[in-house]
Amino acid sequence: MNLSYWERKSWISNTDFTIVGSGIVGLNCALELRARYPKAKILVLEKGILPQGASTKNAGFACFGSISEILADLRTHSEEELAALVSDRWNGIHSLRKLLGDKAIGYEQHGGHELFLKQDAKSYQHCMENIGKANELLAPIFKETVFRVSENSFGFNGIQRQYISHALESQIDTGKMMLSLVGLAQKSNIQVLNSIIVEDFVENGQGVSVKTNLFEFNTKKLLIATNGFANSLLEENVLPARAQIIITAPIKNLSIEGTFHLQEGYYYFRNIDNRILLGGGRNLDFKAEETTQFGNTPLVLNKLEELLRTVILPNTPFEIAQQWSGIMGVGSQKKPIVRQIGANTACGIRLGGMGIAIGTTTGRQLAHIF
Repeated sequence: MNLSYWERKSWISNTDFTIVGSGIVGLNCALELRARYPKAKILVLEKGILPQGASTKNAGFACFGSISEILADLRTHSEEELAALVSDRWNGIHSLRKLLGDKAIGYEQHGGHELFLKQDAKSYQHCMENIGKANELLAPIFKETVFRVSENSFGFNGIQRQYISHALESQIDTGKMMLSLVGLAQKSNIQVLNSIIVEDFVENGQGVSVKTNLFEFNTKKLLIATNGFANSLLEENVLPARAQIIITAPIKNLSIEGTFHLQEGYYYFRNIDNRILLGGGRNLDFKAEETTQFGNTPLVLNKLEELLRTVILPNTPFEIAQQWSGIMGVGSQKKPIVRQIGANTACGIRLGGMGIAIGTTTGRQLAHIF
């Protein structure tokens, strides 16, 4: 692409900070940089027409971890590490709400519930026996007892008699959140260029030389916030994880309200606009879902529709209105990677499926590296 003198001068010359990725991490990083450096030239590059990856494709869960997920994480994290992770999620949600306001993100606190299928009796029993342990671990964070046992009030089928609920879990409208972040970035004189793919970068002493699919330019600092796509530019401990999602057409008199998890969070659903949104299933074939390619597979879609038909809406006719997928960034540990990787380069990646909860604070941490 042969840029004009005016285009190069106005958009990409004398750039102080360039951020790769316009999702929740990238835009929060840009906004925090603007607060720290009011006169800096800040550029955000996004490879998609809309924020590509997970920020506009996720399920909109403001969650902190279902009880089975919390107990499973204790196998790979110490109690101190896990408490720190949950604290980061709790504080991150508060930061997002304070930044944009509850109305702007469609924030609703209806609580979260973990359901256990009949065949998951062993997991159900283990979680029931460890509610006290989980509450004791998390009490200093939430200042109350958050996990409690509740009855199957929504009439789900094929599950254990009771849920284990988290009183403080909430849901947001992902589209509203991202529109609000983009609008705030525009008001803050932050340039966002879409359909620009960063292919390579090289530190050059005075900054970083950046090569994109359309042009090359120099920037003083480069910050990479591409989460599940990070390995196209970096060698870090992060893997892509595709999440497939379906949503029903509106259902008359839908009474289901809240966020719900099954099988350590590998399946999740919620209400939105009188519809049921249901996602997950990468545990059916982890290797196949370890991809940066968007798309849906019969294996996962059939399982999601089966759960809708037999467990979630057993006595209610429904139609599937849409299906899509998003790409998360995961690894052996759930703590995000936020670190300097060169004299003028840093990254904020691997959000582990908790982008709504920790994206705001991760972006701010990234902005404070330089």
